[in-house]
Amino acid sequence: MSNERIQRRLAAILAADVVGYSRLMEWDEASTLTELKLRWSDMVEPLVARHQGRVFKTIGDAILAEFGSAIGAVECAIEVQQAMAAANADVPAERRIVLRIGVHLGDVMVEGSDLYGDGVNVATRIEGLADPGGVVISDGIHEHMRGRLGIDFVDGGNREVKNIERALHIWTWSPKTAAPADAVGGLQPPLGKPSIAVLPFDNMSGDPEQGYFADGIAEDIITDLSRVSGLFVIARNSSFAYKGQAPDVRKVSRELGVRYVLEGSVRRAANRIRINAQMIDGTTGGHLWAERYDRDLEDIFAVQDEVTRTIVSALEVKLTAGEEARRGKHGKVDPEVYDLIVRARQTALQFRPEASVEARKMLERALAIDPGLALGYSGLAMVTFADYANQWNGATEDNLTKARELAHKAIETDDTEPQGHIALAICLSWMRRLDEAEHEAERAIALDPNSAQAFSVLGSVRDFQGQHEDAVALFTRAHRLDPQFDMSLHLMGRALLALGRFDEAEIAFKRRLALAPRTDMTRFYLACLYGLTGRHDEARRYWQETQQVNPNFSVERLGQILPYRNPSQLGRLVEGLRNAGIAI
Repeated sequence: MSNERIQRRLAAILAADVVGYSRLMEWDEASTLTELKLRWSDMVEPLVARHQGRVFKTIGDAILAEFGSAIGAVECAIEVQQAMAAANADVPAERRIVLRIGVHLGDVMVEGSDLYGDGVNVATRIEGLADPGGVVISDGIHEHMRGRLGIDFVDGGNREVKNIERALHIWTWSPKTAAPADAVGGLQPPLGKPSIAVLPFDNMSGDPEQGYFADGIAEDIITDLSRVSGLFVIARNSSFAYKGQAPDVRKVSRELGVRYVLEGSVRRAANRIRINAQMIDGTTGGHLWAERYDRDLEDIFAVQDEVTRTIVSALEVKLTAGEEARRGKHGKVDPEVYDLIVRARQTALQFRPEASVEARKMLERALAIDPGLALGYSGLAMVTFADYANQWNGATEDNLTKARELAHKAIETDDTEPQGHIALAICLSWMRRLDEAEHEAERAIALDPNSAQAFSVLGSVRDFQGQHEDAVALFTRAHRLDPQFDMSLHLMGRALLALGRFDEAEIAFKRRLALAPRTDMTRFYLACLYGLTGRHDEARRYWQETQQVNPNFSVERLGQILPYRNPSQLGRLVEGLRNAGIAI
């Protein structure tokens, strides 16, 4: 590798290999190779991708992956070991494929898609120090993740390893000493909580036009479960990525990193509904319970409450006093109002000016029928804000003021509805009232501890306040709750760039571009990043692409809408462009 071709960057490297591989090959070479390839492709690689990583080398019994986040690498390592343990549950001990994993943060050299150097060498050496089924991390990784994950690593002291001159301080995690699994046993969910994803419900009404209604039922159950602090609940955006498919529940469990999956169907006839729901253990495919609900549509909230209570009871989750008090607080609902709210919510997700107009009409009609509907006011607040932020439908500064007033109205109507607090936090943030916005975002998380949106909003507030490390942790949490939400990658990249962690920021931005190819903002930040790091040709290319995607893109407008408490943050971005000879 010539000096001219060497590029370097900082990366978290995960190295894994199979314990007793030679013995397994001697026992049955063909079966071992087949099973190992399946474990790599169906289990390890999807988990790596979900934690924003990339497998860059597979050599027989070993696999190497890089991550832009130390926390993401460690979470992935633990979840890989948990998934492997679940896959081995019904396999005789002598035939189980068991991994050792090492994770190290270090400098790497890049050649094409491959990585070399000290960062890779140390990771491959320390993985041999792990217990079978365990994980070893280096001191640098441990420093990054301290206090941010509910995972206890034990100090392994200074250790000598082959071909590394210096002693390495390591930390270890082993399934033998890990905290107990959740109440049902088996796969350890994130942060020690039972974890669940709710798939889109099938529309059994015989009318394809009723598909929105089946989606609405599933979304509301996700919302209801999300407010239970003892659960870890995947966001609607990610679980609905399976809409229109008939996925293997065990595959969903692996890809979303949850143990339990809820699926069901909805049949609607006039103002009567029939909901079938069943909960499945994603590690075994076994059914835990199934139930059918036949009700009047006006009792839909009671049905959703019953579903949540059944899940909470089955998983032996204890509700807090506040959560118990909020259970069943919703009475009967006007069928037309419920229909309007569901349709408005899904229409707004189309994220188009025309869709915004239609959603507004539906919400205003719902509020005309039921003026005491907090969700109506919070929905209107978000639609009004979206018009302002995107300059749709003739929006002016008055839209932002109106959006804030609507968010306040939602909170006045029902202080326990988190969407009102989220909407208000967003409005206050854009008004540069960051401390007030922080309070509202924290309140939203207290009410809905599984809200990826609330974590993203609080992360943005902390980022604008200058608390960039906290922001990265919050964006990481948001992305874990909603792995398909590409915007969290952009926000994470923005905070990493502010910290000067350019290599990690570049990875986050590039992954966001892969998911959202038409984004102008991510291209703008990449242009600034490359200008700051001396890669001026790339800076100019991404600036040109920014203008091609959005001919109206304006740095001046950006300065008006990015409420950095420290103005030098925006100045630093502009400096990157000027370094590359870009006139703005």
